[in-house]
Amino acid sequence: MVKLLGIPYDANSSFMRGPSKAPSNIRRMHLQGSSNPSCENGKRIDFEGNLDDVGDMSLTGMDSATVFAEIESQVHGLLENKAKLISLGGDHSVTYPIVKAFSQYYRPLHILHFDAHSDLYHNFENNYYSHASPFARIMEQDLVASLTQVGLRTLCDHQRSQITRFGVKSIEIKNFNTDFIRSLKAPLYISFDLDVLDPAFAPGVSHHEPGGLTTREVLSCIQSINIEVVGADIVELNLDRDPYDQTAMLAYKVLKELWAIMQG
Repeated sequence: MVKLLGIPYDANSSFMRGPSKAPSNIRRMHLQGSSNPSCENGKRIDFEGNLDDVGDMSLTGMDSATVFAEIESQVHGLLENKAKLISLGGDHSVTYPIVKAFSQYYRPLHILHFDAHSDLYHNFENNYYSHASPFARIMEQDLVASLTQVGLRTLCDHQRSQITRFGVKSIEIKNFNTDFIRSLKAPLYISFDLDVLDPAFAPGVSHHEPGGLTTREVLSCIQSINIEVVGADIVELNLDRDPYDQTAMLAYKVLKELWAIMQG
């Protein structure tokens, strides 16, 4: 069974806070009943049945090193017997400790990363744990065998050099196609930053970056994956910029479709 964990932490956001409120609101999209819980393949997600929702983490503070150790420990415990897990962030910095735990159970682990940004800064604004840096930490420590990034549209010279340094497969939005899906390898972890979508579809994010993917393009990518997906995260939903729950509902839709391919 797939497990669900909320990680309400956004202390490493570089622009504005807000993603720490996201996990409970994504759940609310399910509980309020305005959307059908059926997935597009006909499966029906049930938070009290075929999805084991373990609730939100209770974090003891805001210090990144301490919080990341807590995240890694809890995720590690949830993955006993090679379980599958979807995590709800939170800012994107939480992906690093999550993947650190996953890498102890799944080897070689591969990542598919949807994002407007590469999040490969070596040390963004003097913050080693910034939400702009989790994939630099992951790649520096050889936690995964491959990283494929899709939807990028803000690359600077430093990020391009990091892509070359770590051998990242980068699909920039200006060259977007779905050929990358055929080259994905298992076991696969999917990290989904909501700002991969154009702000017209997902306004409730901290960093609006025009020119992104459509909702249907994103869903088609997810639904086309036919290898084992062992984990995923959905991050960077900012409720303070989502007054009508448009992006929260989109996050719930992504959750359902990720769950559907992980459920098998």
